[in-house]
Amino acid sequence: MERKPVFAVLGTAVFLLVVPGTVVGLVPWWISRWHMQVPFWGFTPFRIIGALLIVAGTPILLESFGRFALQGVGTPAPIFPTQHLVVKGFYRYVRNPMSIAVVSVILGQALLLGNIRLLAYAIFVWLAFHLFVLIYEEPTLRKSFGAEYEAFCAHVPRWIPRFSPWREGPE
Repeated sequence: MERKPVFAVLGTAVFLLVVPGTVVGLVPWWISRWHMQVPFWGFTPFRIIGALLIVAGTPILLESFGRFALQGVGTPAPIFPTQHLVVKGFYRYVRNPMSIAVVSVILGQALLLGNIRLLAYAIFVWLAFHLFVLIYEEPTLRKSFGAEYEAFCAHVPRWIPRFSPWREGPE
């Protein structure tokens, strides 16, 4: 049954507010209360690097979520997956831009605030994403999209972005 784009947009918006909103907003606030501490090793440029990671990660996260709803006609939630494999936008560079964006924002918060517990949390979140991708997401996408997903995996790395965008078809 074909899902209507309006439901994909609404479902994606709710998922965005609940899941990343909690992972990059609520939990880091619980950990840090947004209190600035001394920069790591007293190196003030870490604050600038942290701010840049937050500024870079946020639009990547939002664009990737929007692409799931509008191009994939689905949501990032496993219970309402996309109907089409998303291979445009940031997905042409790396297979998991949402996860990278979330970890970038948390890592940015840790560097900006000088908070070691946020740094540990960023590592924990990346590990959780990595295990989710290996154990659930990749096998599910292989089953759902077959050769199309295999071609995507063959050309687009899981975590370290390509320098040039992948273009579907023979390279």
